[in-house]
Amino acid sequence: MVAKETKFAVVLLSGGLDSMVAGGLAREAGYRILALSIDYNQRHRVELRAAARVAESLNAMRHIVLPLDLTAFGGSALTADIAVPKGGVGPEIPVTYVPARNTIFLSLTLGLAEVAGASDIFIGVNALDYSGYPDCRPEFIDAFQKMATLATKAGVEGHPIRINTPLQYMSKADIVREANRLGMDAGISWSCYDPTPDGKHCGLCDSCRLRAKGFDEAGLPDPTVYATRP
Repeated sequence: MVAKETKFAVVLLSGGLDSMVAGGLAREAGYRILALSIDYNQRHRVELRAAARVAESLNAMRHIVLPLDLTAFGGSALTADIAVPKGGVGPEIPVTYVPARNTIFLSLTLGLAEVAGASDIFIGVNALDYSGYPDCRPEFIDAFQKMATLATKAGVEGHPIRINTPLQYMSKADIVREANRLGMDAGISWSCYDPTPDGKHCGLCDSCRLRAKGFDEAGLPDPTVYATRP
């Protein structure tokens, strides 16, 4: 049992650059970290190996990988036999959107936080340089915070679990700079939605393009190995 005076947070850790930096900021703020990753049988399950590397770099007390097979639902290029778009980031919500993913994942994170006695949750959502997913918007996070306060014993007793989104208004370049400032190795993270058979980032999916753009605009070297340079 963690002592009550300990600052303790659950970090929702995908293995991507954003969640890595969110975890780094939680660590910098003095939190001890319990990392949670969801194995939803995603196309890019290689990100779970990245999540394990990131959890180790954060000195996480524990890293839980929770199985939740969302291929039973499908409906996304990440959970069904649907091609990952490679034409660039557009204005529409892309087919890589996993229906209600952050709602589902944050609900699981909230349950773990309450059981573990954590006061805070950290999630690396971003509403500037992103693919346009509705569950990355600040309006969604605000609504989930209200729900979390109503839905938990901790909230009803006056100690609501806080949802922290430190990257919410950062550009991808800002996030890259934060990783550098924190002394984190961005090369251990994974972003690509459609990895090549030889284990490279494809370079053309939305996530690869946004990652490469971030390093370019930050003026920092990109450690990512791309099959095709965006």
